[in-house]
Parts: sequence; structure tokens; C-alpha cells
Amino acid sequence: MRGGALRFRHRRCTLCFPLNPYTTALSGNSPFPKNLICNGGLVEFTRNKKLRNGGSEQTSNTMGGNGAADYVGISEGPPRVVNHGRKLSVLPLVFLIFYEVSGGPFGIEDSVNAAGPLLALAGFLIFPLIWSVPEALITAEMGTMFPENGGYVVWVSSALGPFWGFQQGWMKWLSGVIDNALYPVLFLDYLKSGIPALGGGLPRVMAVLALTIVLTYMNYRGLTIVGWVAVLLGVFSILPFVVMGFISIPKLRPKRWLVADIHNVDWNLYLNTLFWNLNYWDSISTLAGEVENPQKTLPKALFYALIHVILGYLFPLLTGTGAIPLRQDLWTDGYFSDIAMIVGGVWLRWWIQGAAAMSNMGMFMAEMSSDSFQLLGMAERGMLPELFARRSRYGTPLVGILFSASGVLLLSWLSFQEIVAAENFLYCFGMILEFIAFVRLRIIAPAAPRPYKIPVGTFGAILMCVPPTILICVVLALSSLKVMIVSLAAVVIGLILQPCIKHSKKKSWLRFSVSSNLPDIHAGIHENETLII
Repeated sequence: MRGGALRFRHRRCTLCFPLNPYTTALSGNSPFPKNLICNGGLVEFTRNKKLRNGGSEQTSNTMGGNGAADYVGISEGPPRVVNHGRKLSVLPLVFLIFYEVSGGPFGIEDSVNAAGPLLALAGFLIFPLIWSVPEALITAEMGTMFPENGGYVVWVSSALGPFWGFQQGWMKWLSGVIDNALYPVLFLDYLKSGIPALGGGLPRVMAVLALTIVLTYMNYRGLTIVGWVAVLLGVFSILPFVVMGFISIPKLRPKRWLVADIHNVDWNLYLNTLFWNLNYWDSISTLAGEVENPQKTLPKALFYALIHVILGYLFPLLTGTGAIPLRQDLWTDGYFSDIAMIVGGVWLRWWIQGAAAMSNMGMFMAEMSSDSFQLLGMAERGMLPELFARRSRYGTPLVGILFSASGVLLLSWLSFQEIVAAENFLYCFGMILEFIAFVRLRIIAPAAPRPYKIPVGTFGAILMCVPPTILICVVLALSSLKVMIVSLAAVVIGLILQPCIKHSKKKSWLRFSVSSNLPDIHAGIHENETLII
């Protein structure tokens, strides 16, 4: 006996095998006392002692000598989520997903520059089927299976163990922060035509700093506020393109949509533009613990957002390429405002520029929410120090917000192309881990509760992951040497960082804890254990 616990070896446990009729701490059918806890195939009879941890509802991560965060896997039931304030409903969640993924057609202009109108239109029709739809479906299944703020970190930890779960969290958080560094810069780029002082120098530096502080404060004030602000910004960003579409109808020439020169396509720019504008569907999973009835709300929101994003790209492209003669070299960031000037006049141009600026604000807030709640979710699972699990009086992850904002300020001086390429590279690594976790959980836990389940079997799940995996390999292969070196260096930092954090946990240099509001879910599978006492 160790640590006041009687220890039993058992052949199988329902925390690892949901259909096993033997011991379980969660079901009411267990032949053993209800304070039997499975610890990775090891059953412990714990005495009823309430652990005090600074007044917070968290338990020590040293039960049975193994950190509970080291065994994140599948439970027999969904996590117990505590209400930290008002939850997100469908509408604000749709617009948060919209801003996580898209934010409007700002930034898709390079697809025409790289490949011409026909391939650009075809790309935004076909690419979602190869990439966006599978990613959104996997997010719906896994997000409802694990409705907590760890999101994809918990998915990977459950299937592959805590080491790879941490790597997933590191790469996804870093790619999110890199992505967020774009938006203050793009915001000012759209305004500098009207305010030339914002083009460079000290005024631009101060504007980036001020904008980051204001948007960070909005995230601090609460996710519900961010969600409804995203709705208002989304409507404001979409309306000018609807108006431009109606005005341009008499000027449309459908033959312009068919222009293509397959021999002069910049495939690197083309694929990176498509990839950047149609990924990050899984980011919303790190907010699952803040969603009202996530088992129903999350799949609905993903479905509506998918339609919203695809239509939000296609209609502006149809308008822009069909209403005016093609000047392919002019199709770069901000060209939609020039099209608005030609089609509607100065007033429409200013509206498009204002919409672009507001869209960047929305994308910044949505991305920061996802990044900061991911850190909170990792801390609640004991993967990061307890400090990251602390919430403000508004229920927001204060330390996670500050860390994410600091990363944005440090990276906001990189060029647009370098930022996009670097974040795509890291994001690809993370997505490969997600696909592996999705398939592995289908194999090792086919009977685990899935409130939303993609209607395919294990073989179908594997086939669904093949096209996006091929696409990932192509994107990685087309990366420049500089981007590859920087991104691989970031991966190596993650490989070193996890053992360092684990060592600090072992030496008690930092305080770690696992939230008692989450179930004990374990990745360890022990099929041939014998019962001992």
C-alpha cells in the first residue's frame, strides 16, 4: 500500500474499455466501492480525503505516482464542465469559427495573382472538399467527444500519450500566435492609404501596440463579449461585398471566369493562399468548454460556418474577376478596395477598406481567444503550470491572454509571406497528429460515447484523412529552405520543452494540478493484468 491506497491489478477497466463489465468508478454497476479510481489500468481504493489546493477545485497530479495529465484518454462519459459564466450559443460561435478560419475575402487576392480566375474559383470550390470538410467533420466528432478547453491537445494525448499531446499544443499555439501577428499589421495596411503616417516609423509602432492592447483587453473582459462583437464585425464585413455584387451584375462577363494559364502558375503561392484561407477549423475546439450544450451546438455551428466561409470567398471572386478586365499582376492584398472603386465609387471603396480593418480585428480576437483557452485547457490537464489555469473575474484565462499577446508583439515585425509560410508549416505538423489521433481512437475505442459521429467506419475514417494528408505533404515540400529551418527549429524547441516541464514537475519547482471538474481519462491500455492485493 502506498499513499493511503489499496492497489489492485485487474484485467480490464471500463475507464479504458467502456464495455467491460468489471471495475469502474463512473458507472453505478461496479461491484467495487465508488471510490475505486482507475489509474492507467491500476485500480486504487482511495480514502475520502479532500485535497486542498489554494481553494481551487483541483486535485494533485501525483496519484499513484503518475501525473493524471500523463494519462489523458477516453472516459466512459463526457467531462464535467463547470459554468464559469455565460456560455456561447450557436450564432456567436458561428462567427467565431468564421473569424478563426476566414474573416472574409481579404487575403484571397493572391490566388488570382498566382493562378488566374479559373483556378482561383476552382480552388475555393474543390479545396474545401479535400481539406475544410474533413477537418470540420473531425472537429465536430472529437470536439463533442471531448468538450473541454484542451481541444485537440486532449485528442492527441488520449490517442498518443502526453508527450505528443504537448507537442500538439506547442505547435498549434505557436502557429496561432504567428497567425495573430498578421492582423494588427494588416489592419494598419488597409488604413494607411487614408492615413499615410501609419505606413511606417514610430506612429506605426505605437498604433500596433495600442491596437494589440485594446483587443487584448476585450478578450480579457469575456468570451461572450468577444462572440457578439464578432457577430457585429462579421455583418459589417460581409455587407459591402453583397452590395458590390448587386451593383456589378450589369458589368459581369462570364467568359472572364474561364481565363487560365496552367503553364505559368505559382503553385507555392497558390496552395499557401488556399491553405491559409481555409484552415483552422479545429481551433474552435479549444473553446468547447465555454460552449452552451457543445454536443449539439458545436456541429451546428461548424456546418453553418462552413457554408458561410465558402460563399464568402466565391461571390467576391466571381464579382471581382467577372466585372472588370483582368489585370492579374494587380491581384494582391487590398485589391478588392480598388475593384470597389471601379464598380461603385469612392464610398464603396471606403466601406471595403473599413470592413477589411474590422475583419482583422475580429480575426485577432477569435484567434487570441482560442490560443489563450488552449493554454488554460493544458494547465487544467496538468501539462502546464497551474498558473495558466487561473481565470480572471470575467472567467477568462488571464495568463494565457498575456502570453499570447506578448507573442503577437514579438512576431508582428515579420513579413506577410514569411508569417503565412511559417504558420502553415507548423500547422501541417499539428494536423498530421490530429488525423492519427482521430483514426487511432476509432480503432482503440470504437464504443466510446460520440455525441456526433461521422457516418463512416474505421476504413472510411482512414480514407477521409488520405487526401488532406497528401495535401499537407505537398505544402511542406513546397516550403522554402528558410521557412523549413525556422519551423523545424520551433519543433525542436517543443521536443526539449516538454521534458524540461516534466522535470520541473518532478522536482516541484513549479506547481501543477489537474482539474477535478474533468474526468479521469486514460490512454494506458492494460489487457493482461492479473488481480493482486
